Amino acid sequence: MIAATAQRKVVLAPPSKAGDAFFKFLTWGMAMMVFVLVALLGWELFQGSKISLQQFGWRFLIHDWDPGNGNFGALPFIFGTFVSSLLGLMIALPLSLGTAIYLTELAPRWLRRPALSLIEMLAAIPSVILGLWGIYVLVPWLRDHPYPLLQKALAWLPVFRGHIYGQSFLSAAVIIAIMIVPIITSMAREVFRAVPDSQREAAFALGATRWEVTWLAVLKGSRRGMFGAAMLGLGRALGETMAVTMVIGNSTDISASLFAPGSTLASAIANQFSEAVDDTYRSALFELGLVLLLVTIVTNILAHLLVGAVSAPQDAFNA
Repeated sequence: MIAATAQRKVVLAPPSKAGDAFFKFLTWGMAMMVFVLVALLGWELFQGSKISLQQFGWRFLIHDWDPGNGNFGALPFIFGTFVSSLLGLMIALPLSLGTAIYLTELAPRWLRRPALSLIEMLAAIPSVILGLWGIYVLVPWLRDHPYPLLQKALAWLPVFRGHIYGQSFLSAAVIIAIMIVPIITSMAREVFRAVPDSQREAAFALGATRWEVTWLAVLKGSRRGMFGAAMLGLGRALGETMAVTMVIGNSTDISASLFAPGSTLASAIANQFSEAVDDTYRSALFELGLVLLLVTIVTNILAHLLVGAVSAPQDAFNA
């Protein structure tokens, strides 16, 4: 009896693939929803911009903004967006990378957790709070102390000439830098932590100092990640609205001086949307939003291409 039972073949039902197919379709739909949302956003901005597109065409990108005379153009806002964002990134990047290196490679364990908590807290502060602090505390201090010293030392450069207003491109760049430091720091720290400890140990075994280990084993192997972190910070800087609106001065003039007031695409929309009294004015603001969306998309595409170009030599070397 036992032998007969042992000789019976157990036939198992084939596994059902319906669950796998449903799960794949569900996750594919969630992924496609991102593209759908971006497409819908772009379509709505395009629909709202039709009047401005028909009236100004491509000249909208190179004209000044003068609502009083019915002339609308995005040039001063594009200029202000790139100047404040790139300058903010230049200020934030060294601070962020230095902080990330210290917390990953040098800081004692008892200091890492409090420092990370403070960085996360800084990232959680609403931009409007930073804007209020900037306009009442930071801007007056910058106007009375660092800016005159900076102008005295570097007055031979055109960007540091002219009257010091306080609310300016440089003040907006400082606020933007404060806002993107936690983002770049957190991403750069994760990139440095992903470097295998075996690379550090190999460098130490060859007699390298702590600085040489950090430079050769960590930083050189993390170029792609650091560049990606910088581009993520730049993407945040391009779209920042409330804090920048409060400290940049909201002027439609284009000036070579960083001490002059200006405006960005996002701040112009936030500051003037309630003043749009006619369809053309409102449509021009919609087109500013469309330009900002396109600038963000193009920046991200270029960032991915540059990341690939930066990482290609490294991948070839590793191969």
